[in-house]
Amino acid sequence: MPSLAIARVMLRELFTFSQVEREPEPDLVMDDPDKVAAYTRAGRVDGVMAPVYLFHGANILEILKPGDRAIDLACGPATQLGMVAELAPEVSFTGIDLSDEMLGIAERYIQERGYDNVSLLRSDISRLQALEDDSVDAVFSTMALHHLPDPAHLEATFREISRVLRPGGGIYLADFARLKSPASIQYFAYQYADRQPELFTLDYLYSLKAAFSVADFRAATAHLGGRARLYAPHVMPFMLAVKSAARSTEQSRLRPALAAIADALPPNHKTDLKDLKTIFRLAGMKCGLL
Repeated sequence: MPSLAIARVMLRELFTFSQVEREPEPDLVMDDPDKVAAYTRAGRVDGVMAPVYLFHGANILEILKPGDRAIDLACGPATQLGMVAELAPEVSFTGIDLSDEMLGIAERYIQERGYDNVSLLRSDISRLQALEDDSVDAVFSTMALHHLPDPAHLEATFREISRVLRPGGGIYLADFARLKSPASIQYFAYQYADRQPELFTLDYLYSLKAAFSVADFRAATAHLGGRARLYAPHVMPFMLAVKSAARSTEQSRLRPALAAIADALPPNHKTDLKDLKTIFRLAGMKCGLL
């Protein structure tokens, strides 16, 4: 069962019959140094986003195999990318982003952590011109696609994913979905305002307002030709995912490693992780690693 707070939001969404209009991000490319610093500070693996990184990290690892070449679209400061790269040392990763400021922070983070299986590429994710057809084994992206300006660019990104991904490759794309009620948006944006920089809270608010609708993602997912399924909770599509079938061959190694990370979370983060698992389980998506 979801927590009481989440249950209240679910009820509000269930009985709200109109939907707020999408407001594109004020900064489609996050290059402002102060905003990047606030996002990075609050969003490292030990910050308020820890349960989100763990949940998505487990799902990403489930669509990877040793020897894969994988790309992370809109990798930002490489927090999610680094977590996955550390747990999948036999996979070669490329983080892709259009922000020079983000890539600079990502480069320093990768060097500090000693990840020798990660490289970076500056590119527009809707135009992956540096990548050839059928050139990667897995594509993932977490909480970033809402930075695209409009549904046309979202569909273009999915077409590029289909083009560069080899047959039988893995896909995991997760992002916010547009909520119906402004009150629900406010709840999630300010849920942990007392534990994170104000700029991060504002960025979170802008992200929720910029989220694409489930219908937008459904249209984009059609460009994948059946290689992945859209999972969107019906009652409260706060977050959704597009995921292919599991490909991991390392369940026996990864399950205890991820369980140890989950066990080390503080109680409030454990509640958040449980809520995420419940929300996606209601949409039909399960992860065999978590």
